[in-house]
Amino acid sequence: MTEMAREAAAGFDTTGGVGGQPVLDRLVALLDLEKIEENIFRGVSPAHSPVRVFGGQVAGQALVAAGRTVPEERKVHSLHAYFIRGGDPSVPIVYEVDRIRDGRSFTTRRVVGIQHGKAIFSLSASFQKDEGGIEHSEAMPDVPDPESLPTLQERAEGYFMGHLDRPRPIDLRYVNDPPWVTRKSGERPARNQVWMRADGKLPDQQLLHVCVLTYASDMTLLDSVLARHGVYWDLDKVLGASLDHALWFHRPFRADEWFLYDSASPTASGARGLATGRFFAADGTHIATVVQEGLLRVV
Repeated sequence: MTEMAREAAAGFDTTGGVGGQPVLDRLVALLDLEKIEENIFRGVSPAHSPVRVFGGQVAGQALVAAGRTVPEERKVHSLHAYFIRGGDPSVPIVYEVDRIRDGRSFTTRRVVGIQHGKAIFSLSASFQKDEGGIEHSEAMPDVPDPESLPTLQERAEGYFMGHLDRPRPIDLRYVNDPPWVTRKSGERPARNQVWMRADGKLPDQQLLHVCVLTYASDMTLLDSVLARHGVYWDLDKVLGASLDHALWFHRPFRADEWFLYDSASPTASGARGLATGRFFAADGTHIATVVQEGLLRVV
């Protein structure tokens, strides 16, 4: 990570409630880890972060660390992660990469994120060389074009929700009513559908596009659990955190082009909620699948 990149990443949240290319460039800088030793990398957090490091950030940074130890022609096809402790945004995160296996077709890496001498996050990722084979996929849901939908800021007008006021490198367009609206209307939707894309232009680096989607995959997913019960983060007393997160990448994509995030919650119990999601490119291609369990205490 260059000094300029470090300064840009550290200033990620200093631009007010805006989006666009400057905010996206700060996310790219945030994912540009500093190599401090063989298999050891260091990442920073935004200067004005919430109490805990955003889960999508640490997952994206860990995947960058893993990817930088793998030949470029091998593409990540899955990751499995555990959020062990809340990350401290005031200090860097050190990522240690364990080169588990380098096979003829697959490469496996394990990454541990460390702060204050303790593990806060662990990730296992598998990479594969390109191969042909059988193919099929489910059809994308029939939804309106993203450009015809209101922006996140327009949807949030009249509601006070601090987590929506921060700069966002991802452009979000809700297909159905957002959970803060259905909370008030009494609707309890079974699915949460959001168009997303990086809010600007990304470099032509496939690993970066995968890491940006990984970052975005931790946004709105647990909303599909809360919406079933008519509660929402800043409007009710909800204590929540990601516990574990799994992603499978099926086909190539660009994260700076629109993709649909279609999610649902099959079950919740024991102060935990499970959410599943599918990502589709605008042409209907199924590009990725996600599953996450989150801690959700409604008090």
